[in-house]
Amino acid sequence: MRWKVLMDAFGYLAHIPSCENIDTHSHPLELEKNGCKSLDMENFKQVVKKCMAPHKTSDEQIEKLFMKIDCTATGRIQWDEFCTYMQLEYAEQDVSSARLKELTFSLPAVIEERSHGEPVLRIYSLFDNTLVMTQEDGVISFWSPQLKLKRSKMVFEKPVNKKFKWATDFTVMTHYNKLILGTGDREIQLYEMSNFEPYCQISGLEAIPLKLDYCCTDPDECMILYGDDQGCVNILLLSSVGELLRTWKKLPKAENLPSIGIENAVLSPNVTYIRWKVHGDWVTQLHYYDSIKAVISTSNHEPTALVIGCTVGTTNVEQQMKKIKDRGKDSKARKGQVIPRIPPKRADGDQTVFQVYKGVKTFAFCKKNNLIVTGGMDRIIRMWNPYMSGRPTGMLRSHTAPVCYLSISAEDAKIFSISTDNTIKIWDIVDQTCLFTACSKTSGIKGELTACHYTPGTRSLCVAADTLALLHLRLRPPPEPHLIVSHKEPVLCCKYNKEFRLVVSCSEGSVVKVWDFETGKHLFEISGAHGGAAITCLTFDVSGRRLITGGRDGCLKIWNYNNGHCLNTLKREDKCAEVCDCTYVEVNKSRYIIAVGWDRRISMYFDSADDLHHFQKPQPYWQDDISCGHKEDILCIAQCPPTLLATSSYDGEIIVWNMISGHIYRKLHTSFPTHCAGAEDLSRNEQINLVLLFPSQAVDTSITQLVFLRTRAVKFESTAASLISNGPQGSVNFWSLFSGIPLTASFIPSRVKSHISSIAVTVDDSLIYAADDDGYVYVYSIKDYALQDPEREPPKYVNHWRAHVNIVVSVEVVDEEKVLLSSSIDCTVRLWSLDGEYIGTFGQAEPWEIFTPASWKHPRVPYEILIDPQSMPIHPMLEGESPVLQLINTEPSNVILENSLSEHEMSYNPRLPQVTIPDLEIKEEINQRSYAQALGKRLKQQYYKKINRPLAPGGQSTYHIINSCKVVIAPPVGEKPDLSVLGTDYFYEESLGEE
Repeated sequence: MRWKVLMDAFGYLAHIPSCENIDTHSHPLELEKNGCKSLDMENFKQVVKKCMAPHKTSDEQIEKLFMKIDCTATGRIQWDEFCTYMQLEYAEQDVSSARLKELTFSLPAVIEERSHGEPVLRIYSLFDNTLVMTQEDGVISFWSPQLKLKRSKMVFEKPVNKKFKWATDFTVMTHYNKLILGTGDREIQLYEMSNFEPYCQISGLEAIPLKLDYCCTDPDECMILYGDDQGCVNILLLSSVGELLRTWKKLPKAENLPSIGIENAVLSPNVTYIRWKVHGDWVTQLHYYDSIKAVISTSNHEPTALVIGCTVGTTNVEQQMKKIKDRGKDSKARKGQVIPRIPPKRADGDQTVFQVYKGVKTFAFCKKNNLIVTGGMDRIIRMWNPYMSGRPTGMLRSHTAPVCYLSISAEDAKIFSISTDNTIKIWDIVDQTCLFTACSKTSGIKGELTACHYTPGTRSLCVAADTLALLHLRLRPPPEPHLIVSHKEPVLCCKYNKEFRLVVSCSEGSVVKVWDFETGKHLFEISGAHGGAAITCLTFDVSGRRLITGGRDGCLKIWNYNNGHCLNTLKREDKCAEVCDCTYVEVNKSRYIIAVGWDRRISMYFDSADDLHHFQKPQPYWQDDISCGHKEDILCIAQCPPTLLATSSYDGEIIVWNMISGHIYRKLHTSFPTHCAGAEDLSRNEQINLVLLFPSQAVDTSITQLVFLRTRAVKFESTAASLISNGPQGSVNFWSLFSGIPLTASFIPSRVKSHISSIAVTVDDSLIYAADDDGYVYVYSIKDYALQDPEREPPKYVNHWRAHVNIVVSVEVVDEEKVLLSSSIDCTVRLWSLDGEYIGTFGQAEPWEIFTPASWKHPRVPYEILIDPQSMPIHPMLEGESPVLQLINTEPSNVILENSLSEHEMSYNPRLPQVTIPDLEIKEEINQRSYAQALGKRLKQQYYKKINRPLAPGGQSTYHIINSCKVVIAPPVGEKPDLSVLGTDYFYEESLGEE
């Protein structure tokens, strides 16, 4: 409806001019004379409201639609822009919908060789998913659900001077443990399923039974149906079945089987025989459905390709029976039925006939979806409403050979089809689209296909050709109870867009998802945004209408994220290194996209609406960046309008730039923690070499987070800290950019000294939110912190809570709504109040109302956090100071250093010798190791993952700090003990008292 209405609106738009005061009641041909075909927002509102008059549409909705189409913020939209937007939006929605409905078979199929070469007629599954197969030569076999042969037997005896008997079809009488077999000698034979012993047979049928079916109608009543080579549907209604079968078993044997002719069988009052002339050709398939009390049969005869009919006619059967009774003069007529020579036809009201081009070879019916699907020689799968035979409701075209098997999975709303060239397809019933295709080469099915069967219990498809093949559905792993995820892969970046009140998140699987901020609902998705490369960073342009993403493929891409249109691709000409971070800046009315990463350079791309090139190269590098810029990978970038830009690298260096001149304003270096003995005496090369030699004892000095305190930076206060960064050992550092002492404060928010992975501040720089690798968020008040002199104490603690169970990759304060947005590599994106109240996880089934706290999850917490051992609260008794607690909470290396270094630190402190390791060897060593949580940082940095041990280059080992004791040589003969001390022994006195 939305597409149709908007197309009507813009069909009108295509013929109207660009006028400031447009008359929406003018004829389009009159308006077209001006030649301009674009509209501004006000005129766009008028046109849309006129075309959508019956529907209530607010100005806010129309304005948002206008801004989504006008992603470049030009203020006007044209017809081609609208068409592009709508086409891409709905195309991406179709792709997203297909991805959610994705269903495939595990390939290649499980192949099992058959010992006999005769083709399999049919495959039938029992209640325990055991597969029963019958071959043309009469071999009946039972197979396990895993396609392992249980038992088999040849039920036909070898004839003497007679033609060999062959089977046509079979079915199972599940309630009586019998197997019904049709033969080419116009017989229906019954066998015991337990031992395949013959039970009885009905012979002398009017035609060859080609297709058989069975249905139990009442506790002791059943129905046997078969379609023959004359196009007739034959029905045997049996009552008192147990007694009847025992009676037949006592009859004289013919060919080692108790036999009764059909003419004699119908004389029994417990047998009713009905034969309908239904088709103009032999019956290709037949099945009775008790849910609709009708039998469906098919043939290759086009006028009667598929017929749905009743078993017993409502009118003409009674008339026929009356004629038979009136005409009956002999004893047979008085005792039972007479089989008419010419089978009657059903009345028009008793059947529904479907005419299909080239007939129907196979069909499937689903009562739940009220659907019949047919397939045949014309290679088209038709979808029918059972009560509307005039025309199909859908046609599925993709097979290149005749369709020979169809099945409907009601629980999955899918159709399985197989053609004679052994091509297997899966179709979606709702969208009528093909979800999966497997040809003979990929599935491993060879030879002529003779039988197929889909088993719902095991959700597998068994195919009989030259070999037996079993294909299992590749199912998605069931979600863990109470576990809600936003992405299938780890989330690497996330950001709030205040223009459209949306949240955009990107994952390691190169998927971009758009969420409704106010409800948490999933709105849109872009899959494969950077091919198969992970998306490591994102930002928005000034207008908030375009999304910029950076990935491990070294590219930056600009998107209209409301419809998935990739507007531009930004990349270098040479080898592209991974992009770690990006930002959007405006300098002197010029707009740039700045990216940093593994190339150790600051890449600036000019953003202009007039640039029509899809691919764009970066601007020339700043001269200071080339001559004295970063020497290691750049991991983070932050800006402070109008002039300041800060970058940080893997080696702990921070460089503050003047964006106007491109010169370095200041360099800041992260120092090692003070308790790391000898670390401050090492050069940078020695520290790096030490990291590579002793990774288990290394300290991660890389800086991945930079945040400007803008209220301080814009004032150019000389003493106040205006830049915050994370640091080694889980520290948070405050830097002053305009004073002689750069590091004005440093503290460790995490109680376990976990690495701080994300930092955010409120708009007034009064509160800092620091998240660590364990998923905790710590809140501190920094309103009056680090304003003048260097701070020795941490800022005022406010609150803390656990938001995730793994590394938090981003936190963002949404000041307008007073909420906190967080994302983690645990595949979740969550929303919290600034006080830590849990609002919800994006992607959860129940939407929230951001302005209604009653709809929030609070006071509940995410289930995985609740059950995680690290979330256990600390008992108040354990929060007090005690030597034992300090010993437990202090790392072993720290305890040793604190207790022993004071005495021995000056006695042994050699310098680490200079060790040079070539980059080639480093690269080979890195390639040989695998890292489970590579988040886009330099691979060497993975040595430091969750390692908070102090660095002690050249320091003492445990042997060096052992306290030495003098050894006293004892005399060889001991002195006589002094017995006078016995009077002071309490236990000795007590023993005397007992005596």
